[in-house]
Amino acid sequence: MSDVNQGPAAGACAKRRRLLGALVVGAMPFAPMRFVHAEEALAPAASTPAGGAPSMDATLAARVLALDPDAIGEHEIAATLASAPAPRIIALHGSVPVVTMAPFAEFLVAMGYPRERLRNPADGSMTYSSYVDGRVLAGTLAWHYEREGAMPVLLGHSQGGMASVRALHALAGAFGAQVPVWDPMLDRAEPRASIVDPFTGETRSVVGLRVPYAAAIATGKVMRVLLGQWAMLDKVHEVPDSVESFTGFFIDGDPLTGTFAGRIPGGGFRATGRAHVENVLLPASYSHVGAPLAEHLAADMRTREWIDRYDPRRPEAPPATGDTRNLLHAARIWAEVKRQWCLAAQRFARHASGGVA
Repeated sequence: MSDVNQGPAAGACAKRRRLLGALVVGAMPFAPMRFVHAEEALAPAASTPAGGAPSMDATLAARVLALDPDAIGEHEIAATLASAPAPRIIALHGSVPVVTMAPFAEFLVAMGYPRERLRNPADGSMTYSSYVDGRVLAGTLAWHYEREGAMPVLLGHSQGGMASVRALHALAGAFGAQVPVWDPMLDRAEPRASIVDPFTGETRSVVGLRVPYAAAIATGKVMRVLLGQWAMLDKVHEVPDSVESFTGFFIDGDPLTGTFAGRIPGGGFRATGRAHVENVLLPASYSHVGAPLAEHLAADMRTREWIDRYDPRRPEAPPATGDTRNLLHAARIWAEVKRQWCLAAQRFARHASGGVA
């Protein structure tokens, strides 16, 4: 019997079954259930880190310090932030990268974010594999912080969200008291588990570092079971103190996250301590696979201007016309990315001015 003859509810269920089956089967040849693991004390000595917080001239520092992190628009970006250092963004795609995070990265670039801060330094791409061990990713974050002066932002789609959370647990010490620094250019561990803080010059353990912001888009437990990722089954929705702010996005009616009838499964992501955690339920019209597709939002002036004005504390109704696919999570992430860019730049500015970073 066809889906049409079974009625809309049954048809929707059948559609979900087909989607789930296609993604599970599709994952098998392209997503081997193995991870690259960080090895301790085996790697040869790495090159001397560049280190040190970026310098900033007094005029730019004054303009940066005058900014309100919660009120950053296109003017503030063009006039000030575009000349200031920006945190690296590591955008991790899902287990079956039919759609990678590259389109979302291009959206951020079109909105004004520096392209070089979105590129994977190892291969120049605008997306990262989610098949990475949490300790490797945590060590990579530490490597970037030591050299660039800002902890990266983590954005993950589907399994990429799980990889982000796994790295946060690694930074919190859940997978060992020591995590080696990982050189992403050479793709190997360094023989150390600490870095030199670029602002204070003090030695700091990788475990204990904090990421300023992380987001997980359409990340749930269903695929963790199907892919045998047992170590993260109980941790995937737990957010440790190794991140300051975290947003979890769920799509209503998404079988891969078990989100139905307007209810986020298990209450969604939850803080295990002091991290600020928010859960956002997206409309059922959004697609699990297509969630990273956001380039069109920056190209259309109607959606671009709405996103530029977007304030999660006082959200406006979306535009009545135009292509608004993925508008809500794109706007919310961009608002937080702008905020983190401003906060990082202000830290550089205070340091350059001789104040407390």
